[in-house]
Amino acid sequence: MRIVSLTASIVQIPLRREIKHASATRRESANLLVCCRLNDGTEGWGEGVPRSYVTGETPKGALEQLAATPLEEQLGRPCASWPEVIQLCRGFQPRINQPNPRGHCANALRCAVELSILDAFGRAFGQPLSEVVRHYEPARPVYAPRDQVRYSTTITAENPVRERLSALKMRLYGFRQCKVKVGVAGADDAQRLRRIRFWIGRGMDLRLDANEAWQAGDLPRKLEPLLRNRISCIEQPVPHEQLESLAKIRRQLAVPVMLDESLTSLGDAQRAIALGACDLFNIRLSKCGGFLASLELAALADASGLGYQLGCHPGETGILSAAGRHWAASVDGIRYVEGSYDRHLLQTLVTCEDITFGYGGRAAALRRPGLGVTIARDVLARLLTNETTWRWGES
Repeated sequence: MRIVSLTASIVQIPLRREIKHASATRRESANLLVCCRLNDGTEGWGEGVPRSYVTGETPKGALEQLAATPLEEQLGRPCASWPEVIQLCRGFQPRINQPNPRGHCANALRCAVELSILDAFGRAFGQPLSEVVRHYEPARPVYAPRDQVRYSTTITAENPVRERLSALKMRLYGFRQCKVKVGVAGADDAQRLRRIRFWIGRGMDLRLDANEAWQAGDLPRKLEPLLRNRISCIEQPVPHEQLESLAKIRRQLAVPVMLDESLTSLGDAQRAIALGACDLFNIRLSKCGGFLASLELAALADASGLGYQLGCHPGETGILSAAGRHWAASVDGIRYVEGSYDRHLLQTLVTCEDITFGYGGRAAALRRPGLGVTIARDVLARLLTNETTWRWGES
């Protein structure tokens, strides 16, 4: 079997509520969807979420990169097994016409194309996407399939009433872990955390995400009043440009440090390890360049004695939610799992299956071939326009 066409489209996904943190505020998400068709008619779908403040990508720029890439040369050969499909995916190298010192300037595009290929061949093979983990040599040290995933939840920057309600709902819904966005201009984080801790309960694992909001020199002072609320982790407290400064003061902090915006590629990971800049990685499929690259990062973290979480971008559709479910249900040692917010966050679902997590954040592993979800084409048609669609290959 071989790939005969790729169709890439930009979709605007409306959200049920505003998502606000130190780096951005949004009511919708501009996502890149890719459909891969094989010569037997099998189709697979992939998704990436370009974020300019994370990897420098834009949806329009991703389409332009794809159009400039020699796809026949890179994706034209036939495949008959997972190792051959994996080799095909690793050979996909988008054309990048800009400086790319961190190796991340096409990560959302890589993710969307790779997932569409893996989904298509998984359907053709009659096997779930999680089978890829078993066949990918770099992932063998962290391969550990299981039947259920348990997700954590998030409280973004909201008004006091909404924060209290969110905290109480999460407590009643049985979550065990919650991330709180901090560092938003004008917010009193110490007061917010005291309020959230009261309503969410003493047993909840609370961690913080500052989205690069603080300066390294101010970090101990910023954190000190927050740690009184028994915080388990601080995510990306300073801008990426201050990574070396963070490394110098990390061991003075009374809380583990997780990298997110500073962890977008294997090069980023190797530099962070060499500097001693963190205790954990936040691995997101779109941000980190896809399913396979994210497996490599987890294996590297594990080998280096670091922890890791599977993160997500707000606004991911069921395509990325399903991919994250397969990843999380196959990888050992994940500290926190984020994602599958679908019904709780999206105004409309683009997949026929609703794979939103259930009570307590619990969700079953997906066992159907490929990603295990089908596209609601009528919904997708309403979100697409001809101006944001590009096609390669046979009609």
